[in-house]
Amino acid sequence: MKRVFSAAGRLVHDPAVGLTHLSPHELDPGRITLDDTLVAQWPLADVARLERSTPVSVCWSPIVRCNLHCPQCLDDISVRELDRTGQARIAGILAEADLLGVDISGGEPLLLRDLPARAGRVAAGGRSVVSVTTNGWHLARRAKELDRLDAIRVSFDGPDANTHDRMRGEGSFQRGCDGVRAAVAHQIPVQLQTVLMQRNYQAAQQVIDLAADLGALGVTLLQMLPIGAGASLSAEMLTDERASALVSALKVPAGMQVRLRSRRSAAGFTVIRADGRVWRNGDQALSISGLRPLQSAADLALTGSDGAA
Repeated sequence: MKRVFSAAGRLVHDPAVGLTHLSPHELDPGRITLDDTLVAQWPLADVARLERSTPVSVCWSPIVRCNLHCPQCLDDISVRELDRTGQARIAGILAEADLLGVDISGGEPLLLRDLPARAGRVAAGGRSVVSVTTNGWHLARRAKELDRLDAIRVSFDGPDANTHDRMRGEGSFQRGCDGVRAAVAHQIPVQLQTVLMQRNYQAAQQVIDLAADLGALGVTLLQMLPIGAGASLSAEMLTDERASALVSALKVPAGMQVRLRSRRSAAGFTVIRADGRVWRNGDQALSISGLRPLQSAADLALTGSDGAA
């Protein structure tokens, strides 16, 4: 499948999986269409060791509001949201920053009426690919207007309504499935995401099977981070070693990609929260620290004290 990626030198960032690959040769910088099967064969870059002054990718959470209340949510619900003018300003800064990827999350980003405009402004900078992470509740209704997104990541806590709805509320599983099918029908690349916890890790194989059935490109398994509401669920965490062993034993259908985001790989990751401030994960992603307001692209800079991602 031909998809849009972002390139810088030999670096190639995949908006669906959130991984950065190393091309065998330098590519034209910016947004570029490539065969995803070919990109998946290229080795992964260790982004923590790259000599870059800015992150490869960031998460922007312009909204705190959400129609669900997931116990593992990373967001800080006490943060005040910027108004539409403030959100447009942040989108403009991200469009001009030396980034390869911007994932718009929340809260629930599909509650933003201006989401297509915000995503389009970031992509219009010509540098970054743009993805959206959603609970999927409103995706079927809004998929048509999101068809210019480079990828959509839909959160699933399990492979069936019994598991998923127990954490997110009745009807969430069906709405998520309907949303994935609608996005696929509009030819938007879709990746399922599952936060690994003691209560659901044994269903990882079934989540992969669900992704294949829905037409998704693959699954990202996320190590739970004790940040935000998730701080109260530290007993649910798996070690990175245990999670790696789990993933290595999974049976992945041909053409699908399964990624584990370990806590080690989440260390130093940059987040712009709804108040327009830059935050960065700490060591092993066991904490997150607020750094500064995002006034210009220079405020995204990686320094020795800030960490790197």
